[in-house]
Amino acid sequence: MRQPPIADYALIGNTFTAALVSRDGSIDWCCLPHFDSPAVFCRLLDARIGGCFRLGPAAAGRCERRYLDGSAVLVSRVETADGVAEVTDFMPAPDLLAPDLPPHGHAYFSVLRRVQGLHGRVALDLLFKPSFDFARLGARLALVPGGCRADAGGESLHLALSPEAALQVADGEVRGRLCVGAGSTAWVVLSHGRAGLAGQGPEAWARSLQDTLRQWQAWDALNRYDGPYAEAVALSARVLKLLTFAPTGSIVAAPTTSLPEAPGGTRNWDYRFCWLRDASLMLEALMSVGHEYAADRFFQWLARLWEHERRIQIMYRLDGGERLPEAVLAHLAGYRGARPVRIGNGAADQLQLDIYGHLLDAAHVVLQGRGTPVRPALARVLAHLANEAARRWRQPDQGIWEMRSAPAHHVSSKLLCWVALDRALRLASAGRIQGDTAWWLRERDTIARVLHGQGFNAAVGAYTQVLDGRALDASVLMMPIVGFVPAGDPRMRATVQRIGEQLMHGGLVYRYRSADGLEGDEGAFAICSFWLVENLALQGRVEDARALFEHVNSFASDLGLLSEEIDPVSGGLLGNYPQGYTHLALIRSALAIGRAEAGAGGVPVP
Repeated sequence: MRQPPIADYALIGNTFTAALVSRDGSIDWCCLPHFDSPAVFCRLLDARIGGCFRLGPAAAGRCERRYLDGSAVLVSRVETADGVAEVTDFMPAPDLLAPDLPPHGHAYFSVLRRVQGLHGRVALDLLFKPSFDFARLGARLALVPGGCRADAGGESLHLALSPEAALQVADGEVRGRLCVGAGSTAWVVLSHGRAGLAGQGPEAWARSLQDTLRQWQAWDALNRYDGPYAEAVALSARVLKLLTFAPTGSIVAAPTTSLPEAPGGTRNWDYRFCWLRDASLMLEALMSVGHEYAADRFFQWLARLWEHERRIQIMYRLDGGERLPEAVLAHLAGYRGARPVRIGNGAADQLQLDIYGHLLDAAHVVLQGRGTPVRPALARVLAHLANEAARRWRQPDQGIWEMRSAPAHHVSSKLLCWVALDRALRLASAGRIQGDTAWWLRERDTIARVLHGQGFNAAVGAYTQVLDGRALDASVLMMPIVGFVPAGDPRMRATVQRIGEQLMHGGLVYRYRSADGLEGDEGAFAICSFWLVENLALQGRVEDARALFEHVNSFASDLGLLSEEIDPVSGGLLGNYPQGYTHLALIRSALAIGRAEAGAGGVPVP
C-alpha cells in the first residue's frame, strides 16, 4: 500500500486532538487523547504496520468534500455506480468560546462517523486496525455487543455501530461492511478510554453533531473579516483554532510528526508541541480577524510557566512540560519511505533569540487597546522577556529556522530582539509594564544601528542571513512587517529584488540556500512566499501581491489546507500538515492586500 499525497488528507479535530482523513475515508493519523499523545492510528507513517480506521466505498467512485457551515465537521459525498451517500466525520467540540475548560472530558476523545444514503444503494467497507503507541504495542481485539473493543498497554478503544453489522477479527484488524440505501442512516463511533459516546447510541450521537455545529457556528460568528480572499482567511482561522489546546491554552504548531520536507528525505520533525514563536504569531492572526479572546488563556499559560522564574525555552509540551527528548522510531518506514521517523524535538534546547520579540509583539497587540490592568504575573514575564532581549541580543543563536549548525549572528534574531525592546517600551509608556526603560531604549537603538550597518551588505544589495554575511535569507522579509524599515526603503526594495532573483523557484520562495548542518533537501517554505506577498502589498504593488498570493494558495488541498512547504517542481505539499505557521501567514498577507487596496498601506503597529 502506498500512502496518499499529503493534500489528499482532510483535518478534523476539537481543540484536544485531531485526525487526518484520506479521500477514501481512511483515518490514517490520530493521537489520543491529545495532540502530543502516542498515535493510535499511524498508517500515515507506515503503510504496512501503521493502523487506520477506514469507512469508505467498497467500489470505485468519486468523492467531493467540504466543511459544513463554517465548522470542522467534514462531509464527503461518495458516488459509486450503485448510488450516492454522504459520510459526515467529526470530533465533538467543547465550548469553543469558554474562558476556562476542564482538563479532562472523555466525550471529547471520540470520532463520530455518520453515513446517510441519498440515492440508490452504497456499500462501504469498515477497517479498524489500531496501532497503539506508534505501532509499538499489539492490540487485543474482541467483539462485544454492538461493536468491538481494542486494548493495549493500559489504553482502550471502543467501536460501536448502529445498526449493527457483522464484523470479523483476524490478523490484528476488524473488518465489516455497511450498506445504506436512500433515506437510511448508519453510525460508526470510536471512543478512547472509557466507552463514552460509543456506549450511548444514535440519539446521543445526533445531539453531539448538532452541539458541535452550534459551537463552531458561534465561534465563526465572531469572524469580522470581509476583505480579499475572505473564504481562505476564514478557513485558515479555523485551522488555527483547531490547533489550540483547550485544557491549557497552549497551541500546537501542527498535528503531525515526520512528514518530510523533501520526498524520501531525512528532514522529518515532530511538530506536535507549542513553539512560543508560532503560538504568538497564530494569536496575532486570530485577533486580527475578530478573535481577540484567543490570547487570554495562552498568556495565562505562559505566566504559569514562569511562576518559578524558570528558563524560558523555545517550545514546550502542551501541558507545559519542558522535556521533549528526540527519539527515532526505527520500526516505522516513514511517509513514502522518508526516514527517520522522529518523536520529540531536540531543538527545544536551542537558543533562539527571536522568541522574545514574537511574544512581546503579541502581548502588545493584546494589551494596547485594553483599559484593564495587566495581571502582575504576566507583567513580570513580559518585563523579563525584554530584559533577556536586552541582555542576550549580542549572542549568536540557532535562529528562526532552528539550524543544527554552529550558532551564528542571525539578522532576523537581532531584528526580533529590536521588536522585543520596541514593544516593551510601548507597553511601559502606556503603564502596562515596568522596567529599566533607559536600558531598553539604549539597547534597542544599538540593535538598529548594528542591523543597518552590519545586516545590510551593499555589495550583495540586500539584508543578509547573518551579520557581515553574503548569503540571503527570506526571514529578513519580516523587517517592514514588524515596522523596522519601511517597505519602500531603497535597501528593502533591493532586498526583495535579490530574494526574488536568488531564492525563488517556480514562483515560490525558499528559506535560504546556505548550509545549515542538516543532510538532504527541502521544499519552498510557504510562509516565506506569504512574507513576500506582504512586502509587495506594503510597497503598493497590489497586483503583484495578489498574483503571488493566488499562486501560493493554488497548491492548497481541495479543502484549502496547506502544509509547511511546497515542492516547486511537482506542486506537492511537503512537511507537517496542516501547518499553523503557513495559515497564519495566509491571513496576514490577505489583510495586507486588503489594506493596500483600501489605500491604508503601512504596518498596523501604532
